[in-house]
Amino acid sequence: MTVDAAPLRFAAPEEAARANFYALLARLFYAAPDQALLDALAAAPELDDAEGAMALAWRDLASAAAQADPAALKEEFDAAFVGTGKAPVTLYACAYSIRFTNEAPLAQLRGALAALGLGRQENATEPEDHIAALCEVMRYLIAQQKDLSEQRAFFERWIWPSAEPLCDAIS
Repeated sequence: MTVDAAPLRFAAPEEAARANFYALLARLFYAAPDQALLDALAAAPELDDAEGAMALAWRDLASAAAQADPAALKEEFDAAFVGTGKAPVTLYACAYSIRFTNEAPLAQLRGALAALGLGRQENATEPEDHIAALCEVMRYLIAQQKDLSEQRAFFERWIWPSAEPLCDAIS
């Protein structure tokens, strides 16, 4: 995606937190975590909602990161998402959302991104429907203080239909 490289600014701490979760998801779906990311996750403070499901999942992630071996994670990431030939798990949303052979969701996504003023970078190696790219778009929408209905519409059209089947494939 092509956007201005200026730092992202957020209207409220909750918006920054939401955008940062999307950034983390994008990073984890783009490549296996390196030691620096694992160290940052392991040292991350707990969430305020200490007993909620999100806080417990965050705590589990921090604990797993503290014990993780980056080389083993890279091997597992490559085996699951890169593979030789066809990867066992695809990270492309359109693979989970196409219902009919005459659908062209990638073309529709490109149109939706163009309407937002976003486009593919010349050096990009992944199609726009890569889940990491979609998470980055959500982060951008939050930072641009787009109306929640616009954020919801993008999420419901481009992320939600593939979320459950993608998570099932990963599991």
